[in-house]
Amino acid sequence: MQKVYQNCYDLDKRCYEKFGLTEDILMEHAAAGMTNYIRSHFSQGSSVLIVSGMGNNGADGVVLARQLCGEYDIQLYLPFGVKSPMAKIQLERAQKVGVKMVEKMESADIIVDALLGAGLNKPLDEKTQHILHQLNSYEGYKIACDVPTGVGIHGLMPMAFIADVTITMGARMEALYVDENKDVVGEVICSNLGVSSKMYESECQTYLLEKNDVKLPLRITQNSHKGSYGHAAVFCGEKEGAGIISGMASATFGTGLTTLVVHEKVSSPAYLMHSTVVPDNATALAIGMGLGAHFESEFLEKYVLKSHLPIVLDADAFLSKELLSVLEQKDREIVITPHPKEFVIMWKILTKKVLTVAQVQSKRFEIIRMFNAKYPHVTLLLKGANTLIMQEETLYINALGCAKLSKGGSGDVLSGLIVSLLAQGYSALDAAIHASLALVLASNAYDGASYAMLPTDLIVQVGKLEVN
Repeated sequence: MQKVYQNCYDLDKRCYEKFGLTEDILMEHAAAGMTNYIRSHFSQGSSVLIVSGMGNNGADGVVLARQLCGEYDIQLYLPFGVKSPMAKIQLERAQKVGVKMVEKMESADIIVDALLGAGLNKPLDEKTQHILHQLNSYEGYKIACDVPTGVGIHGLMPMAFIADVTITMGARMEALYVDENKDVVGEVICSNLGVSSKMYESECQTYLLEKNDVKLPLRITQNSHKGSYGHAAVFCGEKEGAGIISGMASATFGTGLTTLVVHEKVSSPAYLMHSTVVPDNATALAIGMGLGAHFESEFLEKYVLKSHLPIVLDADAFLSKELLSVLEQKDREIVITPHPKEFVIMWKILTKKVLTVAQVQSKRFEIIRMFNAKYPHVTLLLKGANTLIMQEETLYINALGCAKLSKGGSGDVLSGLIVSLLAQGYSALDAAIHASLALVLASNAYDGASYAMLPTDLIVQVGKLEVN
């Protein structure tokens, strides 16, 4: 688990004031992160095109050119010249060691984007966009310095350098995990700036989840029985397949018992039980997946609204003012799992305020914090290319997902995994975190064609997960 910040300005300032480090020293280490990456991945003599801007991000690129000079074939291109005092100093140093300046760009084995840094808040001008289009057309391996040029805090501005790897400086920033930016940042590597990350970083309430953070519901106690592992009750509605998929996922992920709550028996795997009421020994509920208007208000009032059981709400639950009243229950473990369109509908029901899907997607971090301010006790899992999970002012980012999950039924699997963990005694927050991690790890492990994975394939892969 890694800390993530809105920006690193205050962290850099701490380095200056607390550790006595200078802008010059930080810049040397920023460039060294890229230098070390290139040295470890590419043989000496490889050609390197470095495109630098006129500010301090550009200066990082100039320092990189100096550090690699003599070992690699360096082409330094400064389309806007240099402007900041430190950039001018670094350019003078680079020229003294013989860095070759070029008047036009040509493709190279390695292409480094050091045009603009973090904090971009206005659209790129035409010249910068033209440069990026040309760089993106080259076949060389592409490295972004700090953030790819064109990556803004709310998405692309309006396009960006498409990096194979982004080497970010000091700490990770939220802009790297905005959904629209996912396809341009590539692999994200964090390089230190002269002090360890523990010294550089400060207190934080936003974290990036990693593969080894997952806690699977492993069976360790031998003296146990099915009742030791909870009983999940999954409501099976008009589109019964969604409920069945959730039930299958729940059973696969460790619940001792899983019951589909139905009007009448449905065709499902033999290991899923059926009941026309919520069983007395149920330990968690899941509702919404394919629900429609299948259950009467009196039934929902008795078995859902007046229940104390941990619950996950998904899909059609976000269309129901009645079911959304569950969010007011502050003494209950609650997980909700909307995708952006469902969030828009839910928010209008809850607050009468209108949002658009585009607003939710461009301001995902602001949106989830807005919800958390109103319902801090509820665990919100906001689906997307990068899943956001938040409860009680602490936010977690799951950036491990892939396009294989972009298929109907994946969300039903997720709800099943969550209710399984709730039934087994996980807190709402832990259930959301570890179910989401299991989902993405299972999808990444699927070895069929990227377009072919079915929810049932995903469930099979969940059953094969192992602790690292």
